[in-house]
Amino acid sequence: MSITRQCPLGGGGHHVLDYLKHMQAENPAFFYAVQDVNNLACGNIFWADATSRTNYSYFGDAVILDTTYKTNRCRVPFTSFNGLNHHGQPVLFGCALIFNESESSFIWLFRTWLHAMSGRHPVSITTDLDPFIQVTVAQVLPSTRHRFCEWSIFRETRGKLAHLCQSYPAFETEFKKCVHESETIDEFESYWHSLLERFYVMDNEWLQSIYNSRQHWVPVYLRETFFGEISLNEGNEYLISFFDGYVNSSTTLQVLVRQYEKAVSSWHEKELKADYDTTNSSPVLKTPSPMEKQAASLYTRKIFMKFQEELVETLANPAIKIDDSGTITTYRVAKFGENQKSHVVTFNSFEMKASCSCQMFEFSGIICRHILSVFRAKNVLTLPSQYVLTRWTRNAKTGTLLDEHASELPSTSRESVPVCYNNLRQEAIKYVEEGAKSIQIYHVAMRALKEAAKKVCTIKNQSSGTAEGATATNGSRGELLVADEDVPSNQSVAEKQKKIGELTAELEATNQRCEVYRANLLAVLKDMEEQKLKLSVKVQNARLSLKE
Repeated sequence: MSITRQCPLGGGGHHVLDYLKHMQAENPAFFYAVQDVNNLACGNIFWADATSRTNYSYFGDAVILDTTYKTNRCRVPFTSFNGLNHHGQPVLFGCALIFNESESSFIWLFRTWLHAMSGRHPVSITTDLDPFIQVTVAQVLPSTRHRFCEWSIFRETRGKLAHLCQSYPAFETEFKKCVHESETIDEFESYWHSLLERFYVMDNEWLQSIYNSRQHWVPVYLRETFFGEISLNEGNEYLISFFDGYVNSSTTLQVLVRQYEKAVSSWHEKELKADYDTTNSSPVLKTPSPMEKQAASLYTRKIFMKFQEELVETLANPAIKIDDSGTITTYRVAKFGENQKSHVVTFNSFEMKASCSCQMFEFSGIICRHILSVFRAKNVLTLPSQYVLTRWTRNAKTGTLLDEHASELPSTSRESVPVCYNNLRQEAIKYVEEGAKSIQIYHVAMRALKEAAKKVCTIKNQSSGTAEGATATNGSRGELLVADEDVPSNQSVAEKQKKIGELTAELEATNQRCEVYRANLLAVLKDMEEQKLKLSVKVQNARLSLKE
């Protein structure tokens, strides 16, 4: 009999449900589901808005399940599926309220989330150390690499070995060094056994249990898998929370919706600002390398800064050839004076491919200083295309969704509504974001939107077909209630005219929002120009002072 941890839904849960129903009625791509609809008092809830579902198609390769509510003593059992966008910022893939914690509940949650994300499995997922979640990932996502968050491992270790940490304060430091500084599996194994012997904990059950699951949390065992982390040195000791500062121990169900919307709006604004900064300003180049200039034009600003850091480090990390077998050449790369920490790079000159023992590219998607050093030695002046991940570029969200899923459109009207909505919405967002960058582009985008609206209205008026109705469906054994689409059927002419009017009003509202975006961006530009002017005056005054 499985263990179950329950938290009653209460009146606040119905407030959340009312909000989700309202959002789904307004937006056919808004997805929500309730487990055990006949027992709402303790039914789990999942939802994902259209933006979350769209973002997953771009950045869903590495996922983080945030269940920190269990350790932060939160009043609401709020869980979220997160990731990182092309700026390295947290991005949301869906939310849940887990009132009834059990193995079956998490299996339901993961299956529901996967359904909302069109069945696409992530490459990797990072979660808290939880037996329910561990069983769930193995069952629902068997091909996904599962990693335990280091923070949960270290937290549990401090708790279970509190007496040892108090008696020997150096233990925790040595424990973390063993985990973070081991460059190879052999190094970790040697360091681990030495650590246990030094502190006389060879027979400790907790340490033995986490050692048995070391392939799920020790970095040296995970580097061949993509986790989307920008730096290997940062580790994953702390999960990046999308809702940090918005949902805490004092948040109630009654205010959860408001805090959820605030977080979504805040991160959207931060992404727009990062897009603007990347597009409208140029980074300072530190080398004459054509590769650096190429990377500056491809990557977003934050990702370029990480690449630039690796490129500059090649000056202190020379590549020494140690073997040459025709097209395959092997190099040893180490920092000056630190030969004991060298890395081995193999380079295939025919395929222009290289692999490094540090496996930074496999882990983070950003090429390491060791391979860049070999490229420098081999006179490779530009980055080969296979070393530029689209998900880290400034064009990560341009055209990818339609290209990848154009052949996957569902055949039924019910299934195609959210897919089509997502695709059309994403294309419209591109017009809004690009159109707000300059007054010339704004007018072009506005004319295109108005022309498209006229054509859509004309086709709707001419069409005599009826829309296939889509209603909420119950999953297997009545466990799943999905409210994914809500499209009326057998519409009358009057209803169609009303819908056209609503679409026209929505288009006008979009136009107004576009004006607001444009005004805000122009204000930012104006502020930048004023700052430049002030700096220019300061520089001139400084020069005059020097002359005097």
